Amino acid sequence: MKPGLAGTIGPELHPGTPAEGLSGLRILVVEDEFFIADDLADALRAQGVEVVGPVSTLRAALDVVGTGAPLDFAVVDVNLDGDAAFAVGDALIARDVPFMFATGYERDFLPVRFQSVPYWEKPFDPLALARALGGLASQA
Repeated sequence: MKPGLAGTIGPELHPGTPAEGLSGLRILVVEDEFFIADDLADALRAQGVEVVGPVSTLRAALDVVGTGAPLDFAVVDVNLDGDAAFAVGDALIARDVPFMFATGYERDFLPVRFQSVPYWEKPFDPLALARALGGLASQA
């Protein structure tokens, strides 16, 4: 994955236009804020994605990743109700599943091992993030 993609990845598309490369992908959404998770899942589904989750806790995210179920990509919030989600990132790396962090934290907050992981700063437009994933998923 290429570093430095915060908030600027992907093509500009018109509403309802599927992002290239997303249709049929299984993308895990890990987000503890219900409305953000729901909006992002809806935006991804509108792009033809099969959404896995959303899941809102560290334990649930680790359980999903640990099942070995097929995943093409993941969007992971860094803070899950007070629990850092870095173990989820480690588990995704161990499975060779590309992912990005969606977070309100600065990149410097991320441990060194995650400095090259793409991230999207909150607050964000879920549709813009879903569309941007088309470019990012194709680079992974």
